[in-house]
Amino acid sequence: MPSFDVVSRVNFPELDNALMNTQKAIAARFDFKGAHSELTVDKKEKKMKVVAEDAMKMKGIRDMFESAAHKRGLDLKIFKWGDNEHSLGGKIKSEVKIQDGIEQDIAKQIVKIIKESKMKVQASIQGDELRVTAKQIDDLQAVMKLLNGSGLSIPLQYVNMKS
Repeated sequence: MPSFDVVSRVNFPELDNALMNTQKAIAARFDFKGAHSELTVDKKEKKMKVVAEDAMKMKGIRDMFESAAHKRGLDLKIFKWGDNEHSLGGKIKSEVKIQDGIEQDIAKQIVKIIKESKMKVQASIQGDELRVTAKQIDDLQAVMKLLNGSGLSIPLQYVNMKS
């Protein structure tokens, strides 16, 4: 039976490229001369840490990073920006959660969307991804269209298409 997997994965090499581009842009900007700013990513924890001198510079760093990430082909939905927190030395820090994989509640929402469509397909949750099977490939393509138009809060990719 034809099937495919629905996943939400982050391209970490492109994320590294976006971080490097942002750091170069920070170094080139006149308003950041002599100011301390820091961008680090923890791939195991799937988090980014951003430190800036004040709220205005934090907003500038965020804008530069989002622009660089978009240019590198990363969907901005994968970044969940936390609140700005004051830290020692009068600096402001923010933690950015990187959405890699499909969380359980979103997976259940996707299964519900598929079942409500009354298509002749089966969807099953397998860890942080979903497997969709059907008797015809046309039904699977219809599910892809349905999910792309559903307005979910995470970007989806479709992999392992088997016929």
